[in-house]
Amino acid sequence: MKYVDLRLRLPDELLHPMAAFVRHEDVVAYEELLTWQVRPDDGIEYELFYVEADPERYRAAVAEVDSIREFRVAPVDDASLHCWVCEETLPAVRAWRDAFLDRQLVIVPPIRFDADAVMGMTIVGDGSDVGAVVDSMPAAVDVTVAEIGTYGRRGGTPVAALSDRQREALETALSLGYYDVPRNGTLGEVADALEVAESSASEVLRRAERAIVTRVLDRHGGTALDGPRPVGQGR
Repeated sequence: MKYVDLRLRLPDELLHPMAAFVRHEDVVAYEELLTWQVRPDDGIEYELFYVEADPERYRAAVAEVDSIREFRVAPVDDASLHCWVCEETLPAVRAWRDAFLDRQLVIVPPIRFDADAVMGMTIVGDGSDVGAVVDSMPAAVDVTVAEIGTYGRRGGTPVAALSDRQREALETALSLGYYDVPRNGTLGEVADALEVAESSASEVLRRAERAIVTRVLDRHGGTALDGPRPVGQGR
């Protein structure tokens, strides 16, 4: 199977109202479309988003979108939320989505949106159809092919790669400020909380960090190492 990682920057006239809100208002730092379903008979679609934004300001913006029939906002904390939406598909959205019709392709969730509403997505399937999607996009859509190749990424979430002890170590270090910038917690404090020597705390943290970085790079188009980097290679 072939895959391509795409970056799509839509012109303002093709933006969904919430994507325009992301681009033009300084509220949303990051957004993911986690999953979606479209009813083929009437084009009504259901979507679930994860959003890093002020929940109340985001909720107010969603409530103003005419095409949205129902929605639910569930805050995760003061700066992030999940949003479930039932809405009508807008003509502007169909204008670029039509490039995916009748292709032997799937989109691998999530679809990622940065603060400028640029979409990052991974599509997998027949090699010729992967190229056809890029060629079929409206001319006004700025398409960047970030990576293309044979699909073979690992499944699961980054946290799924951790052992219970590694997860405990990361949670402890985070709570003590070890990952703050500037750093507020020390390795010694982490080791004391875990009731281990500093060398042991350092090792379990490094193994946990490596497991997460490897899983993230495997999922999102980077290159993960299967073993130690030989001396003298790389920087």
